[in-house]
Amino acid sequence: MRVLGIETSCDETGVAIYDTDRGLLADALFSQIAMHAEYGGVVPELASRDHTRRLLPLIQQVLDEADMTRGELDAIAYTAGPGLVGALMVGASTAHGMARALDIPVLGVHHMEGHLMAPMLEAAPPAFPFVALLVSGGHTQLVEVQGQGQYRLLGESVDDAAGEAFDKAAKMLGLAYPGGPQVARLAETGNPGRFRFPRPMTDRPGLDFSFSGLKTHTLTTLRQLDAAGELDDQARADVALAFEEAVVDTLVIKCRRALDDTGLKRLVMAGGVSANARLRERLGHEAEKRSAQVYYPRGRFCTDNGAMIALAGARRLLAGERDEIGLMKAVPRWPMETLKAPVGD
Repeated sequence: MRVLGIETSCDETGVAIYDTDRGLLADALFSQIAMHAEYGGVVPELASRDHTRRLLPLIQQVLDEADMTRGELDAIAYTAGPGLVGALMVGASTAHGMARALDIPVLGVHHMEGHLMAPMLEAAPPAFPFVALLVSGGHTQLVEVQGQGQYRLLGESVDDAAGEAFDKAAKMLGLAYPGGPQVARLAETGNPGRFRFPRPMTDRPGLDFSFSGLKTHTLTTLRQLDAAGELDDQARADVALAFEEAVVDTLVIKCRRALDDTGLKRLVMAGGVSANARLRERLGHEAEKRSAQVYYPRGRFCTDNGAMIALAGARRLLAGERDEIGLMKAVPRWPMETLKAPVGD
């Protein structure tokens, strides 16, 4: 089955073609980062309009790269949520319009299930069951995964997600949007040990996260440095390093607890923050201590992309799932634990 995947949940237009026999045939992505950077964050109306401009040319691009015509597609998968409702509607309406014209199945896919499946695009994919750390811009969750659609939420952020905290810290430091890569880059020149920031909610039982207090601590530290006339480039780098270390340590501590609590030996990490090199290194060390394995997607599949949607959708489409043509789904809030296993599983 050759599935066209469409991702338009936020600020990236992703399109891909996945063949259930041959794997990923083509993928393309257009990022809106440069457009939104001027505003310090995503502007929903601008995001929707840009998806409208980019989507059809990107679909044609991946068809050309795969040496296919639209008539050779067997199905279409699109991101139905969670996300920005206007942006979701662009992908949903395009997918349903094409499916009706081509008389092929169409299916709305959960965005975070797509991220969870992204490591399965790699040559050595993880086997079920595993613990998943999902760390995208708007989500930080630990999930026990017994199979696709078999999810038990272990913990999640009670306020800011890790990605949001990185964005806000970057803004405090005078860095551009998106914050994660910018903070990590600045932290490379920081002095270890000058500052030690709190590791939120690690001094109590449980697997929930909280990053709002860390954000406040960062702001207070910067204001104190500024008041003392000590807020120079080196101080900013030192603060960036302390912030990054605090976020990474918090995520690692919670992952360690999740592996211990479940007894599982496989950890999957996905979402934009999973590209952080310090986080990958630390989780690798922790997994090695426990004779466990860590899996994550290659860099370009950490952020939103069409390949993960095509793959997640293909697995459900093969089991016979599909939307009713014309009944588009665009769900801004959609808990992943409400999903069910594909019927054929």
